[in-house]
Amino acid sequence: MAHFAELDENNIVLRVIVVDDAHEDDGENWCNALLGGTWKQTSYNTRRGIHILDGTPFRKNYAGINAFYDSDRDAFMAQAPTEDGWVLNEETCTWEREE
Repeated sequence: MAHFAELDENNIVLRVIVVDDAHEDDGENWCNALLGGTWKQTSYNTRRGIHILDGTPFRKNYAGINAFYDSDRDAFMAQAPTEDGWVLNEETCTWEREE
């Protein structure tokens, strides 16, 4: 099964759905035609840029609701923390405390 995230106008994830593998290759367009909106595929098994089942990592992180899709990095990540002291780890696209 393939997973697809619906994005709002600010690239915030609204929901994630599971789609039959038959639509995986064109799933973003298939979701758009069926449900409307903007969709990006996400990998349930990708965390911090690593595929946990030794497959190929995809878009750095699995898309969760309220996560952010960064089109420049082609990656899903948590939204930036509002308090100071956090930096984005460019390799994993996760937020880490500044040292």
